Formats: sequence, structure tokens, C-alpha cells
Amino acid sequence: MEVFSKPSFDQLTLMQSCKTTCPFSGLPVVDLSMPHSETIVKACEEFGFFKVINHGIPMEVINRSDMRDYVSAVRILAYEVLELLAEGLKIQPKDVFSKLLRDENSDSFFRINHYPPCPELQGLNGLDLIGFGEHTDPQLISVLRSNNVEGLQICLKDGNWVSVPADEKSFFFIVGDIMQVMTNGRFKSVKHRVLANSFKSRISMTYFGGPPLNKLISPLQSLLEGEESLYKELTWGDYIGAALMSNMVDNRISLFEKK
Repeated sequence: MEVFSKPSFDQLTLMQSCKTTCPFSGLPVVDLSMPHSETIVKACEEFGFFKVINHGIPMEVINRSDMRDYVSAVRILAYEVLELLAEGLKIQPKDVFSKLLRDENSDSFFRINHYPPCPELQGLNGLDLIGFGEHTDPQLISVLRSNNVEGLQICLKDGNWVSVPADEKSFFFIVGDIMQVMTNGRFKSVKHRVLANSFKSRISMTYFGGPPLNKLISPLQSLLEGEESLYKELTWGDYIGAALMSNMVDNRISLFEKK
């Protein structure tokens, strides 16, 4: 677990205000009280991102009375959603994704980010402050929840950035680079970033689901159906090692691409 403290103002990145200032209402929502696996597949294809409601995790666990209970519950939720995803893709076994996280050597971790308020923004008309720069997550899947303070943005297929409405009772799933490779590009890892807030502190809690370091990653044969594989085989350890040496804004998944 990592906690990020407040950086100095002159270390942060300023940018022109985004065209979309209101929360985006078109993000897909998956209701686990009546799950439809096809809905999850469509969300991964169109956005690489979706919100999960009615997930079954009690509020007393969400409110972090015991961090170990919280992380365990989120990890189990990730297994459930990944198995629904496999079902929607009509691939067997259904634990083809979740077993990578269930493995005792899984390179998964949990992180807390703290974005303190930036009152300096009030005097910067027409500018926003980047709290965490644009990037994709290299893992298979990320499961994020935050307090009721907005700041998270995702990049749509058309290149426009949209704000994700805050909802502290729900979880947001983010498709990572490894999922893009395993689906041979059918799902795209989504670029996302965080903007600072002038008045309120934002806390985000994310479970990053990664495979074992020695796991060879390549497109699933059951999804190729005669199509050419777009990606070469790499171990997760090789990929994450190279990715961590690059800049976040780089197209890190190009390390997998066949030349």
C-alpha cells in the first residue's frame, strides 16, 4: 500500500481547461444484482471502463473498518467480474482471466492516492491542474473507488476527455494493457488522468490486478478465430520492467506489438 503526499505546486502540470467540464452521463453501468455478461463485454469494447453497482460489498467494509477486509472483498469482486467477462466472450474455462489474480504469485497490489485541495487554482482562470498525468494501467484490470470528489477523467475513442461522476458507493473497472493483449486488441486499455480540485481533498483506492511475473502473456487462441495475432509473447515481468522505465504518456503496449 502506498500513500502519496502533497507535492509542491510548482511540480504539478498546468493545462488549458477541458472542453467537457460537466460529468459525463454516458459511461456504462454494470448492475451485479442482475448481471449481463454481454454488457461488460460491450463496455470494455467501447470504453475500456465501466461502473459496477449492487456489488454486494457491505458499506461497513467499504468504509474501511479493516483494510484487509476491504482489499479481500475488492479482490473477490475482481474475480467475479473477470469471470463474467470470460462468459460474455464465450471462452472456456471461465477463470481464464481470474486465475491470473488468484495465483499465489500474482503481482497484484493495492494503492491509496491522496490529492489534496489546490486553492492556487482559484487564481488561474482557464487552467486546470493535473494531479496524476494521463496513462494506461499496465495490469490486467484495475478496480477503483474514491470519495465523493470528482477528478478522474477518461479519454474516449474520439480523443475527447470526459469527467467521471464521483460515486463513493460504487466501483470503477479500468481495462489494462494485459487485457488488451489477451483479447488481441478487442478491448483497449483506456487512457485516464486525475485533475486537482480547488477546494476538496480527493482520496482514491485502487486494486491493480496483475499476473505472476513469470507468466507468458499473449492473445488467447480461442479469441483469434483465424485472425493474426497482433502481439508477441512476453512475460509480465519483462513487460512491467520495461514499462516502468518508460514515461507514463508513452505507448508502452508497443513493447508487445509485432513489428
